[in-house]
Amino acid sequence: MSSKQFKQGILHTNGIEIHYVEKGDGPLVLFCHGWPESWYSWRHQIEEIGSKGYRAVALHMRGYGKTTKPEDVEAYGITNLVGDVVGAVKELGESEAVVVGHDWGGPVAWYSALLRPDVFRGVSVLSVPFSPPLTLPHDVSLNDVMSLTAGDREYYRLFFQEPGIAEADLERNVRDTMLGILYSVSGNIVADGIHTEGWDGHFPKGETMAEQFVVPETLPEWLTQEDLDFYVKENTETGFRGGLNWYRNIKRIPSLLAPFAGETINQPSLYLYGEHDLIAGNTAEAIEVMKESLPDLRGCIQFDGAGHWLQQERAQGVSSELLNFLKSI
Repeated sequence: MSSKQFKQGILHTNGIEIHYVEKGDGPLVLFCHGWPESWYSWRHQIEEIGSKGYRAVALHMRGYGKTTKPEDVEAYGITNLVGDVVGAVKELGESEAVVVGHDWGGPVAWYSALLRPDVFRGVSVLSVPFSPPLTLPHDVSLNDVMSLTAGDREYYRLFFQEPGIAEADLERNVRDTMLGILYSVSGNIVADGIHTEGWDGHFPKGETMAEQFVVPETLPEWLTQEDLDFYVKENTETGFRGGLNWYRNIKRIPSLLAPFAGETINQPSLYLYGEHDLIAGNTAEAIEVMKESLPDLRGCIQFDGAGHWLQQERAQGVSSELLNFLKSI
């Protein structure tokens, strides 16, 4: 599956150019991908939902693919990312949308719905539970919290903080990086008996992120050679810095969202997650906090045996749940 079978274009908004692909006509459904992915991770949903009476649009997020990649690290702050999505709706000629996100696209979708309920009439997220904006003491950052939780271990989000280190590690062999990360946090890592549960992103100090990946001899059933080639080609051409810069703004999230502390999302919402997905804070405790924070949560659905790449590992099931949600609102 390639972009050639979908309409594509460039949106000029929020000071950048955003590449997108789309299919269908009807109410707008806007898809936001995560790291280290692409609009392509939503290929199955664009096809299915765009064929069922909706205008399905998947963005190449800021820093990825054919979209602008600002040099300034702070240009990747959460409010800029939300601004990109809001601007995309307007530039597409629409006044409202349902926003869907996965991985880093999840917080972008959640906070887009929180900050702009006038634009986003519904929200669905995969793999990253909603975390209400919080306030921290002035001398404590989210990086400090992650470091405290990690203890004497390294944590991938902390490993990504220093510019240049993670880039060199991940770009040394882009094919192994992409295949390794796609396999290592998928449900296959458990099904194949390599781990008893999903990987939570912690690893021994002194080791690198790439050293944690298991590179399988054969592709998982949900990933074709064409799929892998797409990801490898795109990340070889662009490098990983744009996406890594999102992580370098984690510590700024509380201050940027401080005016919204205590607020919640009142629009209809849906959360989908894989049984073995632990990489992005998808814990039972986090899910309970989310349930208490979303008054119109229409579903919190676990996909047995699946891992982090849910819309690819369980493409048909995710599309079906999204369509049911869209029909309900």
